[in-house]
Amino acid sequence: MFLGTHQPRLDDKGRLFLPAKYREELAEGLVITKGQERCLYVFPVGEFQRITEALSTAPVTAKAVRDYSRVFFASASDETPDKQGRITIPQALRRYAGLERDCVVIGANTRLEIWDQQAWDTYLADQEQAFADLSEEVLPGIL
Repeated sequence: MFLGTHQPRLDDKGRLFLPAKYREELAEGLVITKGQERCLYVFPVGEFQRITEALSTAPVTAKAVRDYSRVFFASASDETPDKQGRITIPQALRRYAGLERDCVVIGANTRLEIWDQQAWDTYLADQEQAFADLSEEVLPGIL
């Protein structure tokens, strides 16, 4: 489970330090791909395989499934962190998420998300009141 908010910087070579608390879990490899709201999703290999299996059972006749799968898999990049815990984020993914220097890495349960700092700040400002106002329809019977 991934939790918390971290603020690493992207270096001139497009590398990013993973949060130290997750380096061991991601040491064997990970998959980075495009996420919603112009962030990047970072999955441990096992979680990415689980999603792949789930998508493989979705009907290929459904246009939304085809469209989502094409973008999701075509933009995916498998990476292995270096000895210092850095991953290289491919240029196309950096461009998609608007990553230049200041980044935010958030824990999002089974994945990490990488955001441009300003984009995250804007998103969070827009969502915090809505989060505070949510009623039980989102998590019925849980909270």
